[in-house]
Amino acid sequence: MKAIIPTGGRGTRMRPLTFSTNKHFIPVANKPLIFYPIETVARAGIKEIALTYNAGGLDEAKSILGDGLRWGVKFSYILQEQPLGLANIFQVCEEYLAGSSFLMHNGDNIFIDGIEDLVEFFQKKKPNALVSMIKHKDNRRLGVPFFDDKGKFIRYIEKPENPPNNYGIPGLYFFDNNVFKCFQGHDKITPSERGELEISAPYNWLIDHGFRVEALEYKGIWMDPGKFDDWLEANKYLLEHNLEEIRESKIDQTSKVSGKVSIGKDCVIVNSEIVGPVVIGDGVIIKNSRIGPFSAIGNGCEIVGSNVENSVLMTGVKIYDIKEHPVNLSLIGTDSEILGSDGKGSTTSLFVGEKCKIQL
Repeated sequence: MKAIIPTGGRGTRMRPLTFSTNKHFIPVANKPLIFYPIETVARAGIKEIALTYNAGGLDEAKSILGDGLRWGVKFSYILQEQPLGLANIFQVCEEYLAGSSFLMHNGDNIFIDGIEDLVEFFQKKKPNALVSMIKHKDNRRLGVPFFDDKGKFIRYIEKPENPPNNYGIPGLYFFDNNVFKCFQGHDKITPSERGELEISAPYNWLIDHGFRVEALEYKGIWMDPGKFDDWLEANKYLLEHNLEEIRESKIDQTSKVSGKVSIGKDCVIVNSEIVGPVVIGDGVIIKNSRIGPFSAIGNGCEIVGSNVENSVLMTGVKIYDIKEHPVNLSLIGTDSEILGSDGKGSTTSLFVGEKCKIQL
């Protein structure tokens, strides 16, 4: 069995940051988002993974992800020439799959509790396709599985106005090689009104042609940090529940650390308070400041005379003299500078792209 993890897409819900940064490489809890799907697939025992990318994205993907060795897997990079939908992603991977069954794990989804149960079900029961589903209070914004009165999965409907149940379909899909028949013949699947081959179409085509398609509930925690608020919520959850406490730098005696805190190498922390959960990357300078809770500070950041909480700072961010109105509920792009002044207020909340300079 093989796996596909997309690393492309437009990232429209995370603009302006994604004008200059691939969404999949923006950090959540100081780790690129794409690392979470890779780790999940690797833990499920799948050793061969195709990473699809958009035109112009290969060098960045390879520089960040490498060959897969760090996860004990082997990567193959496959170009998706045009953003023609989720079904097109595995269509362009047909030659790579070479007849193997496979799963596709969206590169911007996080399955906190692993997917081993679903992988085992698919491999043992051998349906032609398997759709994962979760209980979701607002499933109208997701795909929804429909069932007959005997509980048999009969349809995959995208964003129905009146869902008949409380299940939604997250970004995890399973198929055997029969799925590629849906791209052939007079009744092949066709693009939707928005010009894409929707992921629901192969499932419904297989159902209509008599193939065995099943649905299985995922009972763990699922996250889709595709929007600003969801990103901060995912960052908060992962820091609170999954943070591994490692301290690789000494802390000045004038500083105080409380709660669960991870600190990287070559950091300088002077006359400051760190309130966990907080993760601090390598080469970070923090002076006369208060950091946390629920903050992720990227490599090479510098925070002086400032208060930062509930925020994600990417690599090289500099924040000076923001203490009277602390930085809160913010996502700040690489190499940005935030400079304070004498103005006073309650908080400062920012969603800032790369290489910006803001004076308050």
